[in-house]
Amino acid sequence: MNYRVIALDLDGTLLDRQKRILPESLTALAEARAAGCKVIIVTGRHHVAIHPFYQALELDTPAICCNGTYLYDFQARKVLAADPLEKSKAHKVLDLLDQYGIHGLLYVDDAMLYQYPTGHVTRSIAWGETLPVDQRPTIIKVDSLRDAAEQATSIWKFATSHQNLDELESFAQQAEKEIGLACEWSWKDQVDVAQAGNSKGKRLQQWVESQGLSMADVIAFGDNYNDLSMLENVGLGVAMGNADDAIKARADLVIGDHELPDIARVIRSRVLEA
Repeated sequence: MNYRVIALDLDGTLLDRQKRILPESLTALAEARAAGCKVIIVTGRHHVAIHPFYQALELDTPAICCNGTYLYDFQARKVLAADPLEKSKAHKVLDLLDQYGIHGLLYVDDAMLYQYPTGHVTRSIAWGETLPVDQRPTIIKVDSLRDAAEQATSIWKFATSHQNLDELESFAQQAEKEIGLACEWSWKDQVDVAQAGNSKGKRLQQWVESQGLSMADVIAFGDNYNDLSMLENVGLGVAMGNADDAIKARADLVIGDHELPDIARVIRSRVLEA
């Protein structure tokens, strides 16, 4: 095989609009694993929000979560490596959020916390309620995100969303310039805020090299700006058809959107049949 690792973003990539993995993808990935290829999830999600996909894929690899902020071992139920957000900077982010009137989710330890029920929050809760109880993400309403941030052991990231994209962009630029944080668009109306230096590509490279492999051995699939750090640094970076044109232009290969079985097609042609 030309590639020994398959790295997969979830939302907008491996998952369709109903947050399901296409059966064709499940079959192709199972065949790749049987052939000795390692499959790893590389997502902006908290580890508590990827249980159904991890189990459906029957993976034994850790998951790269929150855009590379940490590496999580599902078998041992522990964090293997992490660069969490400093609490002093988290409080500065909260100051900025208040300034712009932006709300969102705070990702900490083993839960996602919110103070106000934004659209992103309510959609996440609604999705969770469709799952078996043991697969539901832990999403908790708190009276104060400031108090919750102070009490947390580790702060993974803020997931911020806002209807006014110009204001969201201004907030992100200010968080980067004044606080020195990493701000990445992970959805059309969502900016993730994390400790500077964290990225999917950086954490993926660390894990790949720990396996005695190199990024040249990796084929990666993604659809958004937080995927560029891995798409541009692997052996084959594959952008989904639903990605922005700017992302497609920086990928090695562009395929159909996440409603089509093109991930399976590429795995068969570039991994299994190569």
